[in-house]
Amino acid sequence: MLNLEMLNLHQYNLKKNVHAFRQGDLFLAYDVNSGSIHVLDESAYQILQRMEELQERGMAGEGLDKDRLRQGGDKQPPELEEILEELAGLKQEGTLFSPEAPEKPPAYPEKPVVKAICLHVAHDCNLRCEYCFAGTGAFGGVRTLMDFETGAKAIDYVLEASGHRTHCEVDFFGGEPLLNFPVVKDLVHYGREAAAKAGKSIKFTLTTNAVLLDDEVQDFLEAEDISVVLSLDGRPEVHDRMRPYADGSGSYEEVVPAIRRFVAKRPESSPYAVGTYYYVRGTYTHFNLDFDRDVLHMADLGIERISLEPVVAGPQDAYAFREEDLEKIYASYDRLGEEILERRRRKQDFNFFHFNVALDQGPCLPKRISGCGAGHEYVAVSPEGDLYPCHQFVGQEQYKLGSLHAEDKVALDAELVQAFRSAHIYAKPACRECWARFACSGGCHAANTAFTGDLNQVYTLGCKLQQKRLEVALYLKVKELQG
Repeated sequence: MLNLEMLNLHQYNLKKNVHAFRQGDLFLAYDVNSGSIHVLDESAYQILQRMEELQERGMAGEGLDKDRLRQGGDKQPPELEEILEELAGLKQEGTLFSPEAPEKPPAYPEKPVVKAICLHVAHDCNLRCEYCFAGTGAFGGVRTLMDFETGAKAIDYVLEASGHRTHCEVDFFGGEPLLNFPVVKDLVHYGREAAAKAGKSIKFTLTTNAVLLDDEVQDFLEAEDISVVLSLDGRPEVHDRMRPYADGSGSYEEVVPAIRRFVAKRPESSPYAVGTYYYVRGTYTHFNLDFDRDVLHMADLGIERISLEPVVAGPQDAYAFREEDLEKIYASYDRLGEEILERRRRKQDFNFFHFNVALDQGPCLPKRISGCGAGHEYVAVSPEGDLYPCHQFVGQEQYKLGSLHAEDKVALDAELVQAFRSAHIYAKPACRECWARFACSGGCHAANTAFTGDLNQVYTLGCKLQQKRLEVALYLKVKELQG
């Protein structure tokens, strides 16, 4: 009899902790807890899959004979013995079947340390994007612009609420923040001076649809080292369908020249969105399931930092995904991965944000458990000075954390803070058993609540897309290491 005792895996959850998969021409095994990735031959891949199958059927702890392990692949016993010995060696060195970290929730100081704010300087927009979560810019309220005084109070807030931290972040957001460009400029200058007086620094970011991205704006963004996220959905017909002006006409012909001028000014930019960077970010929907063509269209425009996000929408929306769309979406990610490899060989490489993965470094374990920090480390500020967990919660009264105009403006709603702090992967049943849990960190709070009404229940379609992106990302990283 040959059982799993030699690997001591009879109480080890294989499906949760080792993900064996095929991507492109490689068979791979991702060890979730160590972050190691292994290239397998087909025989080892089939044995790993067979182990998982038998474990799920409750047969891995006893009576696991050679014939059972061989099913699913015609492997001779000597080869089986060799494979198991190699797997045992990897386990011994700690790179496969590695032990799980204790399920310990992240620890936080009693008083939230807010290090970043999303400053909604404009609740108005010059486009009418069909999928806009902000209700075409107004976030369910009136169309308005933030005044300088409120923005200055917000900057004072983050400098105070960040406590011991010396580096803070301020993101200018909307709507379209360039509709309020004079205030943006004044707030940058105010922020630099206020931060210096406090012995701190502020990293500024601005998100724009690029309609107003003229030379004056571009020169200012460059002179002030402001990171920029620019919006473009891809091919002209795709972009114009979802991102028209108020009169229904398309915006592609106006925004693309502005984007191309700006990215030419900033050829060096971090692929991991750190430092001073640019990214061109778009959204794909049910209408362009071949979105890999949109990514390549942007790359062919000379854009080297690209993010294309899946739309988050309800079943009532025509552009929302259906379950039957998944295979086409997966195929697009597969094609995109292969095209990236081909362009890399031709020295025409570009960076696709969702395929970034680091095997030897990355966020600390508490950050991988808890995610973005919305609601206690990061807050959004409305034009009126109200505080919300992030930009996607703005205008939802049940998620209002506080106000800049309150007597104690630094204090946040303690119950809401605790709710967001507690929404880590160990509080989400689906996440606790998911192999991608440390890469996904439980998913987007706003997407989860929009689909389930619960911070601790996940948006399952989003999980599936995250898992697929991670598979392609790991594959590309292995190819990169193989040279």
